Amino acid sequence: MTGVVPGARLTAHSRPPGRSSRLASGFLGPNGAGKTTTIRILATLLRPDGGTARVFGRDVVREAGAVRRKVSLTGQFASADEDLTAAENLVLLGRLWGHSWRDARRRAGELLEAFGLAEAASRPVLMLSGGMRRRLDIAASVIVTPDLLFLDEPTTGLDPASRRQVWDIVRAVVACGTTVLLTTQYLEEADRLADRIAVIDHGTVIAEGTSGQLKASAGTGSLRVQLADPAQQAHAQGLLSRELGVPARQESGTEALSATIPARNGEPDMGGHVARALAELSRSGITVTGFALSQPSLDEVFLALTGHPAHAGTVTMETVR
Repeated sequence: MTGVVPGARLTAHSRPPGRSSRLASGFLGPNGAGKTTTIRILATLLRPDGGTARVFGRDVVREAGAVRRKVSLTGQFASADEDLTAAENLVLLGRLWGHSWRDARRRAGELLEAFGLAEAASRPVLMLSGGMRRRLDIAASVIVTPDLLFLDEPTTGLDPASRRQVWDIVRAVVACGTTVLLTTQYLEEADRLADRIAVIDHGTVIAEGTSGQLKASAGTGSLRVQLADPAQQAHAQGLLSRELGVPARQESGTEALSATIPARNGEPDMGGHVARALAELSRSGITVTGFALSQPSLDEVFLALTGHPAHAGTVTMETVR
C-alpha cells in the first residue's frame, strides 16, 4: 500500500494484509479537557486511575506490551539526535527495530525521499529547519509502519508552507493504512484532516459529528441576497421566507436580505432549498445582483459549544482518509 507525498512514494512496512479502514473520530476541547492525558494513557505512558481503555482490543494496562507493538508516538519536541545526520538517525532506528544494515539503509533512503529530505540526508539534524525536523520526526515514527500513530502538535511553530507539507505527510501516512491520532492548536487543521470530531469540555463529550454537522449545530449557514431594486425587498423577503422555511431579514441601510439556512439530516442545506429560493426570485421578476453562502467556522463552533475562545484550546483528531 502506498501514499503520496509530492513527487515521492511512501511505502508501508510490516503491515498485515487485508486491513480495513476505520471510521475517523476525534476530540476537540479547551486546555485541561483531558486530551493529552487520554493520549498518554492510550500510548501506555500513563496508568489510568480507574476505568479501562483498549487499543485495537488490547487493554492498555494488562496488555501494555501488545499495545506498544501496534503504536508509535511523535511528541511535541524533536527527538532526533542533533549530532547525527538525518540519514544516520533513521538508519540507527532501523537497526534498533531489528533491520539488517542493508535494510535499514534502504528504508532510511525511502523515507528521506518520501518526506522531502533527500537533499538534507547528510546534514546534521542541528542544521535542519524546524519544518525538516518535524518531517524527520514523523519519518522516524514510521520506520516500521504502526497500526496507530500519535502525533502531538506536529505543526506548532511552523510556517504555513511547512505546515502544509506536514499535512501532506499525515495524509500519506493514513493512505498507507495507519490510523493517526493528532493533536493540534490549529482549528483549520481539524477542518482539513478530521473526518469526525467529538467536542469535550471538563471531561464530558458535549457534541460529536462531522465538521459540517458541528458547524450546523452552531447556527447552520447563512444566505445573503443583494437586490437590484429596493422596492422589491418586501416581495423578495416573503418569497425567501416561504421557500427556505425560515424568516428572511432586511438588512438595515442596504438592498440586501439575509436568512439562516436550516440543517437537514444533520448537515447544513447549502444547496437544494437555496437553489429553489433563488430560482423563485428569478421567476417572480426580482433581479438579484449577487448572493453569498457561508458556514460558521470551527472557531465559532468551538466558542458556541464550550464557551471558550478557540485560542484557549487544542484539537485532537483521528483521521482515516
